[in-house]
Amino acid sequence: MVQKNGVVSFLVVLFVIVCTAEGRNLLESIVEDDNATGTKWAVLVAGSNEWDNYRHQADVCHAYQLLKKGGLKDENIIVFMYDDIAYNKNNPRPGVIINSPHGHDVYKGVPKDYTGKDCNADNFFAVILGNKSALTGGSGKVVENGPNDYIFIYYADHGAPGLIGMPSGDDVYADDLIKVLIKKHTFGIYSKLVFYMEACESGSMFDGLLPKGLNIYVTTASKPDEGSWATYCISLGDEDVVCLGDLYSVAWLEDSDLHDRQVETLEKQYQLVRKRTLNNGTEEGSHVMQYGDLHISEDPLFRYMGSNSAKNSYNTSTNDESWLPSRTVNQRDVHLMHLWSKFRSAPEGSARKTEAQRQLREAISQREHVDNSVRHIGEVLFGVEKGPEVLQTVRPAGQPLVDDWDCLKSFVKIFESQCGKLTPYGRKHVRGFANLCNAGIRREQMAAAAKQACPS
Repeated sequence: MVQKNGVVSFLVVLFVIVCTAEGRNLLESIVEDDNATGTKWAVLVAGSNEWDNYRHQADVCHAYQLLKKGGLKDENIIVFMYDDIAYNKNNPRPGVIINSPHGHDVYKGVPKDYTGKDCNADNFFAVILGNKSALTGGSGKVVENGPNDYIFIYYADHGAPGLIGMPSGDDVYADDLIKVLIKKHTFGIYSKLVFYMEACESGSMFDGLLPKGLNIYVTTASKPDEGSWATYCISLGDEDVVCLGDLYSVAWLEDSDLHDRQVETLEKQYQLVRKRTLNNGTEEGSHVMQYGDLHISEDPLFRYMGSNSAKNSYNTSTNDESWLPSRTVNQRDVHLMHLWSKFRSAPEGSARKTEAQRQLREAISQREHVDNSVRHIGEVLFGVEKGPEVLQTVRPAGQPLVDDWDCLKSFVKIFESQCGKLTPYGRKHVRGFANLCNAGIRREQMAAAAKQACPS
């Protein structure tokens, strides 16, 4: 009878394992670990520079610490960051970067693979493709993966419809990124790839563009037509306010720190991060999106991020701050908030006050200039009434931002050559330029309209 009861108990346990999602993931991971233990690779990218963009490098440094403590080796973690924050003259704690108000240092030990001018789109693509011959500068590390390996890519920076920024060189356009990912798949030398992207309009980098069947799973901080949000915005010193993290980024990072990555799946994390990034449905939040091969979301986190057992756990905070109320700011408004805090804190009548006021007025003037210039271009091409409608049109979900990417790239160059370089704020108008391409506007028409809107 004892033996019979034992058999029954075993069958019940086996039934629970097979019939629950977490059980299936556990069983699958045991089988995979026995038969094909692949190497975990990670590419971490902070696509900005300058002090007021503190948060992007903080996010990436936190991601490195999480992966390193999870068991990934430095030789398999490739870091892109300009590296101008830790020892910035404005940093009250030289050599230290934190990712939450009461956080520990996340900068120590981070590899400096591609910094300064080497932190650029060409090197980023070369690293993903494992193409050492295409590199210019940097450590020379690339993703040299095998057919059983798992790849995790995390990017944090400013974005715009159809593009994400880099601190040096050209921006990363969606069509070019998708071409690189497709090319990576044609090599047939990875098992699965997971891509997390923090940027405004980050959904536009994949929506209607990323094919199924590449064994790639993506989550983005926002829909194709909305901004993403900075968080933990505090004063680090006596003068100015900076944001220590981004809402989507700290959501997945802190969730990965706190929960068992051998049990929690990508799908479970997506749901938790989505809820937090929505910010209780307020206007100060965004909609986290999924793209690609969604069945991969059933995988446990540890397959890409390593384990966070008691032995390897890494908490960047002195306490659980996962839902700590904090000020959130639209990414495009962080620069203005930073300048306003400098102006407000400067002593009355001081040279510092005068300079802060000048910088603030200049930033506001630049915003007005780009808004008026783009509006004027729309009016020249389509008239006063129809112009705004054409510029602000948003395509239905599942359609790419633009049909002719070369047209879009040329329109951005035409505008910048005539009206000035687009700032992170001004990049919101890239959708308008895409709509002009979709409406059939020719390059010579765009050039003439830009010259009229921004006469020399």
